[in-house]
Amino acid sequence: MIENSLFDRSIGYWNHGGTKRLDFMDGHVDVAVGEETGWKWKETSMETVPDAKHIALLSLKFPATALKTSSAVIPYTTVAELPSDDSSKRVYAVPYEELSSFVSSIRTMPTAEEDETVDGEKRQWVMQIGEILGTKGPKTGVIARVQETIYNLWDIVQNADSLDVAIMFLGYLSMHLTFLSLFVSMRRLGSNFWLGTTVLISSSFAFLFASLVTHKLGVPINMVLLSEGLPFLVVTIGFEKPIILTRAVLDESLNLRKKASSNASIQSAVAGAVQEVGFQIVRDYVIEIAILALGAASGVQGGLRQFCFLAGWILAFDCIMLFTFYTAILSVKLEINRIKRHVALRKALEEDGVSRRVAENVARANEWPRPPVSETVSSDSTSGVEEATTVFGKKVKDSHVVRFKVLMVTGFVLVNLFNLFTLPFRNTSSSTVIATGGGIAAPEMNVWEIAGEPLDTLLQSKEPMFVTVLQPIEYELRYLKAYPSAAPTGYSTSYPRLPTSAYEGSDLFTEGIGSKVVEGILKSIEDPVLSKWIVVTLIISLVLNGYLFNAARWTVKEPHADTEPIETEKETVKVIERIVTVACTCGGRGRKQVATTEPGEPTNDESPTGRTVAECEAMIKNKKGHELNNAELVELSVRGKIPGYMLEKILDTNKERAVSIRRAMISRNKLTSERTGGLERSLLPFEHYDYDRVHGACCENVIGYMPLPVGLAGPLNVDGVDYFLPMATTEGVLVASTSRGCKAINSGGGAVTIVTGDGMTRGPVVRFPNVVRAGTAKNWIDSEDGQKKMKASFNSTSRFARLQSVKCAIAGTNLYIRFRATTGDAMGMNMISKGTEKALSDMQTDFGYDDMEIIAVSGNYCTDKKPAAINWIEGRGKSVVAEAVIPSHVVEGVLKSTVDALVYLNSAKNHIGSAMAGSVGGFNAHAANIVTALFLATGQDPAQNVESSNCITLMNKTSDGHLLLSVSMPSIEVGTLGGGTILEPQGAMLDLLGVRGSHPTTPGDNARKLARIIAAAVMAGELSLCSALAAGHLVQSHMAHNRSAPVTRTTTPAPLEPTSKTYESAQNGAGISTPVSSTIVSTLEKQRGVAK
Repeated sequence: MIENSLFDRSIGYWNHGGTKRLDFMDGHVDVAVGEETGWKWKETSMETVPDAKHIALLSLKFPATALKTSSAVIPYTTVAELPSDDSSKRVYAVPYEELSSFVSSIRTMPTAEEDETVDGEKRQWVMQIGEILGTKGPKTGVIARVQETIYNLWDIVQNADSLDVAIMFLGYLSMHLTFLSLFVSMRRLGSNFWLGTTVLISSSFAFLFASLVTHKLGVPINMVLLSEGLPFLVVTIGFEKPIILTRAVLDESLNLRKKASSNASIQSAVAGAVQEVGFQIVRDYVIEIAILALGAASGVQGGLRQFCFLAGWILAFDCIMLFTFYTAILSVKLEINRIKRHVALRKALEEDGVSRRVAENVARANEWPRPPVSETVSSDSTSGVEEATTVFGKKVKDSHVVRFKVLMVTGFVLVNLFNLFTLPFRNTSSSTVIATGGGIAAPEMNVWEIAGEPLDTLLQSKEPMFVTVLQPIEYELRYLKAYPSAAPTGYSTSYPRLPTSAYEGSDLFTEGIGSKVVEGILKSIEDPVLSKWIVVTLIISLVLNGYLFNAARWTVKEPHADTEPIETEKETVKVIERIVTVACTCGGRGRKQVATTEPGEPTNDESPTGRTVAECEAMIKNKKGHELNNAELVELSVRGKIPGYMLEKILDTNKERAVSIRRAMISRNKLTSERTGGLERSLLPFEHYDYDRVHGACCENVIGYMPLPVGLAGPLNVDGVDYFLPMATTEGVLVASTSRGCKAINSGGGAVTIVTGDGMTRGPVVRFPNVVRAGTAKNWIDSEDGQKKMKASFNSTSRFARLQSVKCAIAGTNLYIRFRATTGDAMGMNMISKGTEKALSDMQTDFGYDDMEIIAVSGNYCTDKKPAAINWIEGRGKSVVAEAVIPSHVVEGVLKSTVDALVYLNSAKNHIGSAMAGSVGGFNAHAANIVTALFLATGQDPAQNVESSNCITLMNKTSDGHLLLSVSMPSIEVGTLGGGTILEPQGAMLDLLGVRGSHPTTPGDNARKLARIIAAAVMAGELSLCSALAAGHLVQSHMAHNRSAPVTRTTTPAPLEPTSKTYESAQNGAGISTPVSSTIVSTLEKQRGVAK
């Protein structure tokens, strides 16, 4: 239908110039005359007038302008020429049996006049006709078609007006710039290719649908009109609406993620975005369609009305496709991005040394949208529950969709195999829709308008005749070498005549819909090209859906922490907490076993009898330890039958229970009971904590968790963004002091930071038999070849770790090799250690140093968790410099000091004083205070505050009298994934800073941003403390904040659980009252204004 509507450009149908046809016989009309017709021409078949002479009436049409200067020389022929009322057209009456030879003789004709030559070749008249049915021209391939298109375009350019050519060139240039702008905009929204391509595909479908509707409504549109109008339509309308919708969907998904809604989903984000911007988009479409409707209703000629009509339908279908097809693809794209983030985070954690189970739990907990709990199924569950999707109100399992698509692909493969095996038995004259080149009927021809006068001439002979009137054949004046003739050779009249009703009067929307649609589908399936594309499309769809379904199952492979143990078929014996055979009287602070049976069934704790030790040991060996109650597990642990570190493995589904039993086990340890007897009932909390994230990642032999107070300093403006700084500390005044520094820095416009280096280090030590071999190895590693091979070996171990440099130092036969590499958003010690081991192993086996002995993967040349000048000089982790300008009035008003006083104090204390003490990297007031507080709050390794606190603080007076403050910290070792950052409280603080997890587009940016924030916070702390020292307020502030509460207890001889009475006494100072303490308490309470 599209080919019929766009590529058929005959005069009678489109009312535009050009008579190129796909087939020589397209649009012919048969007329006859004789006694049977009353000697009047009548459109009929040959059987109507028997014994009639069969003649073909052939018209040759030449361009009038070119014919005046270069007339055609018709080859000598016996064919009679008939008179014509058009001087540019010659009409010949050709006996039908001689039509083939006559057409062959006139496919090219010379000119009568002397004409210009190109390489000795004169221009000739060339027949403009497509391929003849049943024959193939010498050049019908893709290359020939491309060449013909280029030559056609060049002819148009040569014959067109210069202004028109310039306008069309600018139109097409603007159209392609619009396409480029679409992809740039989508790239900014996070899609490099697919969303932009989807917009173009959606628009292409809208164009095809609009072309079909326009054709069915009888509005003439041709390729010339489209080629002239579409660029300006694309430029005028553009692709702003898909971009607006995409941005709205992303904003809505971000808002839903911030709200942490339990019902949030990608579909709800799309629906919310449509509610927000849908009216605006539809309104714009309506306005644009109304304007185009006015253009279509206008009386302007030249194709404007037809193009406006088509453009209006294009926008209508584009609106429909935007809210159906594009939104569906957008949802799939967002789902794929969610899966990619999930997999990337899990793999990054695994590369950083976190176990797969914990990494999967963390990735699942951090993904958005989070799967509903009801849809999450334990991997060890035997219920066989499967996620289901609702389709038209009915639940359909995901496997059913996959099975359906597999059957679809299999069906198409079978259809193709059937076609292949039945080829020898088919009628060779049959053809399919696509394979038939001439299967498109030309529009009807007004035979009396085209051949009226020649037919009147033939009628004068009073001889019965059957005349086939052919459509006029156009000629163009061309150079054959530059543009070979389109007229093929080997024309034959022995081809089947086209049915005149092939497409005539067909209406896929009104009559015959069932038979025609089914016939079209069946022919499409039989077609060798279309069927293969359908199969490929279905296979891609199958793979994509399988990928999505498998990825969805990735998120539920691991069981939840609160998954209950599975009930076994064996009838368990109920056990009470007092077990005579085991001689245990406590089940872990008197707690009963977590229920493992269905509601209403008896639990083990209600059993009047107990298991023997042998029975309990047998259950442990049979991996049924989770069925034992707490008392039995504690007794087995005390007896040494269960190692303490194995409790989490035995009680895999309830790690909190394992912690409880370990506390009871340690309390009953005979060797340490005097000191640890109160651990079970101590105030160290252990309940309501996610131990799944701890086990295998953060800590072993867990007995609880240590709450630390977390305060917020700030906000602090860092590089134009305001941040509240989470600080976990027990030192009073620290948060308040840092907040004061933040206030002063903000008054001067905020902090400006820059990252000067990024690379974690690992420095192994290796040994060689002699110094010659050690020196040879050092020289090879320092060489270009050595650096290249070591980088290739190192980088093969991780997707994120990338080796930057390798530096060597030699001490006798020992060689110290310092690897420096980027590690993405992870702190990276495990990642770089793995790469270091691989590089050293390849150095031994592949690079010719098999005599090298690896002493240790860390030879203290890193240097990690120890003060070292190499970290201070060369840096480790992130090297950051932060700067701020504090106005003088802020120094005096907020900091209660002066610029000169601060400059002098910084020099005397931080520089000269540190130098006198022989400090390395300690040219600051208290950088470690802020670094450690931020490290504890954000899940960093607290021990790495040693090198991370390397800092030099500089203060200078500007020419304007203001304070110029800066800190340089060359070795901040931080990460935003892995380690303690996987714990929810610490992760929440990273969320507070907006740096949790891996950066979605540029790995490493989140960790670098955290390092910038830490450097700016250190600068705030330095400023406030130095100001307090300069003003003499340090002791006063600490006495007011740190010592305001009276001491309630001295040392603790035994960890006894306090009662409410003893607690009240402690609060009132009872039990430790001495004259000194009473005086201190009384004085401090009076200072606070507390009335007794």
